[in-house]
Amino acid sequence: MHDSLFQPIQLGAIAAPNRILMAPCTRMRADDNFVPTEIMATYYAQRADAGLIITEATGISREGLGAARAPGIWNQAQVEAWKPITEAVHKAGGRIVCQLWHMGRIVHPWFLGGEPPVSASATRLEEGMAHTPAGRFPYETARPLRIDEMPRIVEDYALATRNAREAGFDGVQLHAANGYLIDQFLRSSTNLRDDDYGGPAENRVRLLREVLQGIVSAWDAPHVSVRLSPNGDSQGADDPDPATLFAHAAQVVQDAGAAFLELRQPGPDGTYGSTTVPQQDAVIRSIYKGPLVLNSDYTADAAAQDVASGRCDAVSWGRLYLSNPDLATRIRKGAPLNPNKGAPKTWYYPSEEGYTDYPTLEQEAAGAAA
Repeated sequence: MHDSLFQPIQLGAIAAPNRILMAPCTRMRADDNFVPTEIMATYYAQRADAGLIITEATGISREGLGAARAPGIWNQAQVEAWKPITEAVHKAGGRIVCQLWHMGRIVHPWFLGGEPPVSASATRLEEGMAHTPAGRFPYETARPLRIDEMPRIVEDYALATRNAREAGFDGVQLHAANGYLIDQFLRSSTNLRDDDYGGPAENRVRLLREVLQGIVSAWDAPHVSVRLSPNGDSQGADDPDPATLFAHAAQVVQDAGAAFLELRQPGPDGTYGSTTVPQQDAVIRSIYKGPLVLNSDYTADAAAQDVASGRCDAVSWGRLYLSNPDLATRIRKGAPLNPNKGAPKTWYYPSEEGYTDYPTLEQEAAGAAA
């Protein structure tokens, strides 16, 4: 009954053997210098049965990374540390792209030597607390990026793209979702500018367009994808007219010729974020003609139905791929799924617990036979 999920699909330059993708999920197993570690190679290689792995969000610059032990890809030490990870995934028969991340206003000044974070406008995230190695602190007001700084932001993304290619990735994904920098420019609640990067939706997508063009120029369009979160509030970033805004964003992605577009779309009963704002994939599907990937709280049955109906071309899973390193195999065989143990607490531990210690079907069978 899940046959539609096991048809091969071409995602730009990537030939994926199935339509079950691993979504990006922050797991904080890098070291204190944002350099990937050996355990990450084990983790990603374990999940190589996915049609494609999208890495956890990966910082493009020191300015853009405000999460302790999250990985970066802006310097050579980080590039060298990613190489055995991509090699391990390829050796296991998988494919992996690097998600490129600038957190914008969500970076606490602790990470920036006391300097304020940057964003579209002088806003701050009112809810929650920033986690730093020195403790938890309220978020602080961002400094608006000047127009003359935009080329620097574009170049940071381009450098990260070149580094990802050197590190052996099969492509990159622009993280333009979840209330981070690009999303802060897209949404009217966080973009209060009155210049060419603010105001109407066609202006607010400008940084998305310029960054995407920079990334494509640094590699090529078949190796570049995008993630958007077009419905509801994302870490304080929201918009009253998502249909209009994300129609413009979809046109930017279409014009760039991106390899695929992934949408995180929670519903009213979402288990990790929820909203009653309607999902926007139908609007986006009418504009963006490449492969569309949907994400958020899917069951295997619902995913197979949406792929078979043509609503989307593939589905990505995050938390289920954490607890089921062989998720595609389990879905294909109709096998039971492992629950997330200790979640969400163990998601962010710098240890094997709740990270690389989930069994595969093969390991379960071997344990039962012992």
